[in-house]
This record gives sequence, structure tokens and C-alpha cells, in this order.
Amino acid sequence: MSAVATPSDLYRAEFEAFAAGRPPGELEWLQRMRREAIERFEERGFPTTSEEDWRFTNVAPIARAAFRREAPAAGERRALKGVEVGRLAEVLARSPERLEPHLGRLVDRSAPSFADLNAGFVEDGTFVSIAPGTVVEEPIEISYVSTGGTAEAPAVSHPRTLILAGRGSQARIVETYRGAGGASYLTNAVTEVVLEDGAVVDHHKVQDESTSAYHVGLLAVSQGRASRFTSHSFSLGAALARTDIRQAFAGEGGECVLNGLFLAGGEQLTDTHTVIDHARAHCTSRELYKGIVDGKARGVFVGRILVRAGAQKTDAHQTNKNLLLSRDALVDSVPQLEILASDVKCKHGSTTGQIDPAALFYLRSRGIPEAAARSLLVSAFAGEVVGRVAVPALRAGLERHLRERLPGLAERDMQEAVL
Repeated sequence: MSAVATPSDLYRAEFEAFAAGRPPGELEWLQRMRREAIERFEERGFPTTSEEDWRFTNVAPIARAAFRREAPAAGERRALKGVEVGRLAEVLARSPERLEPHLGRLVDRSAPSFADLNAGFVEDGTFVSIAPGTVVEEPIEISYVSTGGTAEAPAVSHPRTLILAGRGSQARIVETYRGAGGASYLTNAVTEVVLEDGAVVDHHKVQDESTSAYHVGLLAVSQGRASRFTSHSFSLGAALARTDIRQAFAGEGGECVLNGLFLAGGEQLTDTHTVIDHARAHCTSRELYKGIVDGKARGVFVGRILVRAGAQKTDAHQTNKNLLLSRDALVDSVPQLEILASDVKCKHGSTTGQIDPAALFYLRSRGIPEAAARSLLVSAFAGEVVGRVAVPALRAGLERHLRERLPGLAERDMQEAVL
């Protein structure tokens, strides 16, 4: 009786074919990184619901599928004064010594095994380098689009993004993931962001994949002394979406802000896990995540704040609020504090419920129809997060998406146009 091939066996076979097809003389450290990563993936396999970090999210549909690797999308190299944006593959070929100290350094064994799978097939993606002291006025846009894949032959891509912000630099970055409507595929993305001392980075991620697709993404961030990092994360598409954000203070006096909004309808599942690691003293973090769930969809938010021994004067606040628009919608919210220092200020809060009947009654008593009143309340709920986006075009696009997706918002706009 022949043994049944496991998902790890299939990926090992694909990896060997991938490795055999690499160009002669490819960098030894890159080959070693890939091989060690695929070995870790073989050892760990896909996560299961028996693991604490995955108990709400079953990735069996991903593990069962026989994905075919999608060729990396072509991109252009752009070099402005003090800024370089280009394809990762080109930098690896031209000046690999710039990547060796950073690529893969922020992702350890505590990260999901999907990150190992990404590293095993790392080939291309995006490289962003901002020179020390450079202030980038216009947002830097990074776009990944999946075009292939069917239910019979789903595709997989492993985009890798590396962002290096030099000492005292400032930049806004918009990273988007989209796919052709109805296409079946897996996007398995990893983004690493390194902020040197005094750097300021506003990072925006918009996940708007096909509703037949899967999206798994890891954002790993390291902050130097007196740096400031802000994340705006929007999970809007995919049948199953998982977002992990792992941030660590590597120097004192840093600030970190995590803002996020997830929408889920039908039978979608969207899962967000965040970790803020206060490993140094005198650092501040603020976190606001909101979820809007309709139909039979499910949302998950697990946020962990770790204050290590010696990280005195830490100031950390975390808030998660979720709005259920149907009786069958469900959100699992798990805020976590782990405090190993004494002189700190930390708090967290979580609420999950339906539209406030008192607020709805108040609006209706002012002559506003029920559908319009509900849409106003839902719009205001989401607007607290969307309104924090400082890129006008992106904020307008998100507001337009909300009008199209959320019940009643389109009808309200039509009523306002008539009036």
C-alpha cells in the first residue's frame, strides 16, 4: 500500500523543483535561508485548531488544496532623491549585500509556519529603501495583484516586501492586495519593516482579495530609538483571511500605533492577531481595531501586549470594538496583557454587540428612516478608523468601498442625492 502524500511532501517536491531551477551561482546565504525555512515548514506543517493561536481559524481548506506557484508579477525600479523602490529580485542580483543583514531577520519560529513557506520560496517582491534624513512627501504605493487560479487549479504566490527606513527619515507607504473577481488562489505574504532611530513610517495595508481566495499575511516591524510606526490595516476581501502583526521596540522612546478595520459578510472568516513587544523602556503604544460582521461570517481579534522586565514607563492602551449586523454573525475577541515590569500604565478593552437601539431610536425620532439611521450608525462606527488615514485618495477609496459593501449606505447616498 502506497503512502498518501502530505501537504508538506507536496511542498517539498515543489521546493526541490524550484531550487533546481535557480540560476547558477545564486547566493549561498539566500539558498541556506530558503532551505532552512522549508525544513522548518516540514517540521511544523500547517497550523491546526489544536494550537492556541489558531483555535478560531481552520486552515484545512488551504492545506488540502494543490496550489500551483504563480510567477511573480513584473515591476519597475524607481529611484527618487533619497528613495529607492524596486523589485526584490533585481536588488538580489545587483547588490545582495544590502539585503543580507535584513531579509528574514525579523521572522523567527514564533511566527506562523506560513512565514516559513514564504521564505522557502522567496524569489521576488518589493524593496523600499529610504535614505537617512529623507522626507518623502508623496505616498509610496506597492500593489500585488493575483490574476490566475481556478477552483480546479488554484494558484499561490509568496510576495515578500522589505522596507528600510533610515535614521530620521519619514514616509507613508500603501500596500494593497487584490485579485481578479472569482479567482481561486492563495496569497501568502510577508512584509518586514525596519525603522532606524528617529524614523517615522505610516504603513497602510488594504487586503481586498477575491471572495474565492485565501490571504495570509505577516507584518513584522522593528523600531529603533525614538521612532514612530503607525499601521492602518483593512481586511475587506477573501473567503479566509489571516493577518499577523508583530512589532518590537528595539530602542527606548518609541511610539507604535495600530489601527485596523475588518469587514466580513456571507460566510467569510477574517482573523487578526497582533503582538506589541515593549522590550525597551519609555515606549508608548496605542491600538484600535474594529470589526463589522454580517450574514454568517466570523471575525477574530487576538491582541497581545507584552511588557518585558526592565521596560519601565511603558504606556500601552488597546481597544477592540465589534459590530454584529445579523444574528448569525460571530466575533471572538481576546485582548491580552502580559506585564513583567512594575512602573507601567497598561489597559485594554473589548466590546461586541449589535447596533445601539437607543441611538437608533434617537435618529428615527428625528424623522430619519430606519435603513438610513442604521447606515449612519454603521458608517460612524467604521469612520473612526477610516478617518485616521492621512492619504486622501486611499481614504476616499475606502469610504467608497464601505458604501458599496455595508447595508443601507448606498441607499442613504441615493436619498441624499434626491434631497
